[in-house]
Amino acid sequence: MRVVFMGSAEFACPSIDALIVRPDVNLLAVVTQPEREKGRGRKCARSPVHEHVIGLGLPVLTPERVSSPDFVAELKELHVDLIVVVAYGQILRSNVIELPAKGCVNVHASLLPKYRGAAPIQWAIANGEHTTGVTTMFIVEQLDAGDMIMQAEMRIEDDDTAGLLLGRLAGLGARLLVESLDGIMAGAVSRVRQIDSDATYAARLKKEDGRIDWTMGARRIYDRVRGFNPWPMCWCEAGTGSGHLLRILKVAVEQDDGAGSSACGQILSAEGAGPVVKTGAGAVRLIEVQPEGSRPMDGASYLRGHRLAVGDVLK
Repeated sequence: MRVVFMGSAEFACPSIDALIVRPDVNLLAVVTQPEREKGRGRKCARSPVHEHVIGLGLPVLTPERVSSPDFVAELKELHVDLIVVVAYGQILRSNVIELPAKGCVNVHASLLPKYRGAAPIQWAIANGEHTTGVTTMFIVEQLDAGDMIMQAEMRIEDDDTAGLLLGRLAGLGARLLVESLDGIMAGAVSRVRQIDSDATYAARLKKEDGRIDWTMGARRIYDRVRGFNPWPMCWCEAGTGSGHLLRILKVAVEQDDGAGSSACGQILSAEGAGPVVKTGAGAVRLIEVQPEGSRPMDGASYLRGHRLAVGDVLK
């Protein structure tokens, strides 16, 4: 089968590896996002997928717009049977979707129709879900709404961050892709229509999503800290005046200790394994933090190096 792979993010790399080793798959090209400026130095960097396939002898294509007429004409010359899309970062239009004889297949990191969209892993954790998974589906123009091929569930552990869960789901997605391709090649795929009324959406994350709202309950803050790690990270302002930016890498849920009259965001304790902060329901202890301009540190080290007293308020 003549296949073109489209992917950009780290989540896609195990799926590429699964295709490369198949003797019945002729991987014609890898399509990925162009180099983008990243980091404080704004240096151009290749996508994780681009870096992953360097040295494998595969043609790598980096169109600015995958559905542009010029690039679609280039794809037509490849006589593609199937396009596989995994965490690519561009929306395919009908001129691409209708090109391959066997369609376009997507590996999506949720149990569709829940968490359609760009950040399903992050929002599943942030919303306190206990189970997620991977779905393979045929692509249509509506976002993540195509007929499903296969699904597999995975438990979200209490200490999972988005980064940890991504690695496990990426492996599961690669295995599910292989099984789905077997079915497509054998002509034995059952297409399952999604129920649109059951759909939920996982919007692309912004830095502002990480700002902690201390009026939320302790468990909800705990889940958001895990879900937004490693990006955009949860954060707040600490100190007097404008304060300094404080990234919150890990927290533990604590009891209120009867401080019901304290304001949300107020420091209830400034000793032990880290500061304890009042929330809308209960409290959290800051187990690991990263002050602006510093390295990550445990909460006890942060207390030793920064003036923080009971009654201070994080914003």
